[in-house]
Amino acid sequence: MKTFKMLSFDLVTKDGIQTFPLVDGIIINQENSHQSWILELFMERQYCSTFQHLLEKAAVFNVRAVISFPDNEPAPFQVAVHTIQEIGEHISVLLKGKLKTKRSKYAEQLLAELLAEGVSLDNLLDRFSHDMKERPKLKND
Repeated sequence: MKTFKMLSFDLVTKDGIQTFPLVDGIIINQENSHQSWILELFMERQYCSTFQHLLEKAAVFNVRAVISFPDNEPAPFQVAVHTIQEIGEHISVLLKGKLKTKRSKYAEQLLAELLAEGVSLDNLLDRFSHDMKERPKLKND
């Protein structure tokens, strides 16, 4: 098994990206034959209802997480809620799933979209740098 620090966590929906601020988080690659991953989110209790709803529906959903370093490309996962545990004023949410094999080349896709939008050369570097930090959802993502 390998364990990684999770720096940010986003729920991917048909309407876009919903970011959940983490108090702390880890990701475990179980390195088993099922290629399973465990994501543990430690967050404020106010987010419990979102994950409780997903747990009750037994939903499988897409998420993305930045692992280890802030400049890393978000890793896409397909997961389901396994458990939710209240810990004081916080909750621990365990998600189990798989790393999606289709890793996007975010930088290349972002640049292609900016060029297709017709962003001027004068503004291209600023817009590219901004969007690489903010990581908006791309049309092909």
